[in-house]
Amino acid sequence: MGNYLNPGNEGFTIIRNGTYVDKTGMIGLINQTIGTPQCLTCISRPRRFGKSFAAQMLCAYYDKTCDSSGLFDDLAIASDAQYRTHLNQYDLIYLDMTGVIGEASDMDIVPYIQRNVVRELTEQYPKLRVVEGFAATLANAVEAAGNKFVMLIDEWDAPIREAGSQPDNQRRYLEFLRSLFKNSAMTNKIFAAAYMTGILPIKKDGSQSAISDFKEYTMIKPRQFGAYVGFTESEVRRLCQDQCRDFEKMKQWYDGYAFREISSVYNPNSVIEAIRNDDYDSYWTQTSAAESLMGYIGLDFDGLGRITADLVGGVETKVDTKGFANDLVTFRDRDDVLTLLIHLGYLTYDETTQKVHIPNEEIRQEFTRAIRQVKRDDTIRRVRESEQLIADTVHGREEAVARQIEKIHGEESPLYYNNEQALRSVIKRAYFSYGDEYVMFEELPAGAGYADIVYLPKKDSVLPALVIELKWDQSAESAIEQIRDRRYPRAVSGSGGEILLVGISYDRESPAGERRHQCRIERYEG
Repeated sequence: MGNYLNPGNEGFTIIRNGTYVDKTGMIGLINQTIGTPQCLTCISRPRRFGKSFAAQMLCAYYDKTCDSSGLFDDLAIASDAQYRTHLNQYDLIYLDMTGVIGEASDMDIVPYIQRNVVRELTEQYPKLRVVEGFAATLANAVEAAGNKFVMLIDEWDAPIREAGSQPDNQRRYLEFLRSLFKNSAMTNKIFAAAYMTGILPIKKDGSQSAISDFKEYTMIKPRQFGAYVGFTESEVRRLCQDQCRDFEKMKQWYDGYAFREISSVYNPNSVIEAIRNDDYDSYWTQTSAAESLMGYIGLDFDGLGRITADLVGGVETKVDTKGFANDLVTFRDRDDVLTLLIHLGYLTYDETTQKVHIPNEEIRQEFTRAIRQVKRDDTIRRVRESEQLIADTVHGREEAVARQIEKIHGEESPLYYNNEQALRSVIKRAYFSYGDEYVMFEELPAGAGYADIVYLPKKDSVLPALVIELKWDQSAESAIEQIRDRRYPRAVSGSGGEILLVGISYDRESPAGERRHQCRIERYEG
């Protein structure tokens, strides 16, 4: 058992000894690529989304120096027709690039890999003919061993993320990968399959992938690997049942990632931590990071401050993901920043609408903390205005609430001014700093209908719950009447605290910029 060649199955053994969710169906998808032109796979996903767990699982499955049947016979992959065909049948090269960076000098990453892999190969195959050129030596090893390699590169993008002001290091590393995976004849001779995983997609060289032969699966398009990005809803529901945990709270805190192939994906690390601690908190963001959310959202791109405030408030925004260079330094515009935040897991992307939003309470709290530290005048102003609006609402200052809602409403596109979704966006934009004290619910089932926007105070908050209705061509009193008639407060009456009913109205026939808003705030008496 080596560090780089055939590391064995100990890592996966340890994983199975803990709380384990079966993700071995992923092995079946990789097996389908063996011996095909699609045998090079790159999967990117955020930090703490199980990348290394998946790599350890693949190590245990393919490594020919161990017998891993006891680890897999009771899992989903065991029912796959190709299960035994590939189980423990290959020499495996495993590179943990964060570990390599930690052990090698800045200028020595590629030579370090080559030296150590060749050293372990010669230990296992003493008659191996070592020649000039790493790929050629691997080809000789295939002849000596009688089988091709499976290669796994964990945190493949660590040299890209950490290159910073040293582009030469990045260039040498990419050239090394190209030397292994760009020459089809040599690649097919050496590798049965290759699997790379990291946070970022493969670095772009201009508009093209720097290693174009890899099939990529990202947070934007995970395709058939969507179920293996995180935990699915059925998996989380089963964990909550087994561990006697509150599923609805788990959903509120850690759900929200969605793909075309699967509608509900949870942050796996946070789910496990919440189960272990019986406490719902921002586990993932606390563990971070090379990345600084504040640094990214504080970049001086036109409109980024407003968009960030919208996102925190619960408003979706359109994003063009095509131009992103897949690194942490090349930003041309706000779309590049937002695309990076998708890959980092701070935003989730809807492929159909091409819009992003903050996925859950865990990430919303992180955004709320970060936005308060951004030293841009427009951001500071928006935070202060939203905080003042919440204070005005709680204290029943109707005129002040009306004027601020009017100001926010006036920033909306006239084209969608009277659209129901636009009206809801007005409220979310105006109250975007709610995250310190409230949890927001949209279309909350309540009484005889659905309450459009409800702000429910967190358990340690002393503020009242807010049930808000915005109307056009009607009075603010009629908005209050609808809240009462349809019994919306019943949805939050169990919280035990005070409930405020907030009705806001305006005349849509008035010219844009002159639509005077009215506000009525009442205390719900039950």
